[in-house]
Amino acid sequence: MRIRWHHTTICAIRRDGVTAMACDGQVTLGNTVLKHGATKLRRLGGGRVLAGFAGSVADALALFTRFEAKFEEFAGNLERAAVELARDWRTDRALRHLEAMMVVADREHLLLLSGSGEVIVPDDGVLAIGSGGPVALGAARALIAHSSLEAAEVAREALLIAAGIDLYTNDHITVEVVP
Repeated sequence: MRIRWHHTTICAIRRDGVTAMACDGQVTLGNTVLKHGATKLRRLGGGRVLAGFAGSVADALALFTRFEAKFEEFAGNLERAAVELARDWRTDRALRHLEAMMVVADREHLLLLSGSGEVIVPDDGVLAIGSGGPVALGAARALIAHSSLEAAEVAREALLIAAGIDLYTNDHITVEVVP
């Protein structure tokens, strides 16, 4: 599977019982910026779940729809829905060609889903994906280790740092907190 994640950054933080997710707003086509204020986060499950994506928009929307169906099928069990989607994603002939990654979170869980079948729970409550993901991940870990910022502030600051380094990440940041 060839993976080239560009054109976005998502950062999710679980800190002190609060889960926050942030995304930038840049949409690019090749080396041209088409839009500055897109939102790559979506509330699912009646607003109880946050999902963010990196990769192709069409692919991500297909995954959002399938994830929400799995979430409903398994009565709001986020972990089970994530595992079932990852299994389908890996084995289904059409799904396995989707080029996207997802981060999903509720009050208790923070999960990374990929097309190769992984469902990853971070050890430290920090996940970041997309072209600016490595920068945001490092920044978020440093902010958690050396500040008392709340989860939403850490996510926002990590994205601002990534926006200053990654060409495909801008500083039009959306932050959502799981209620």
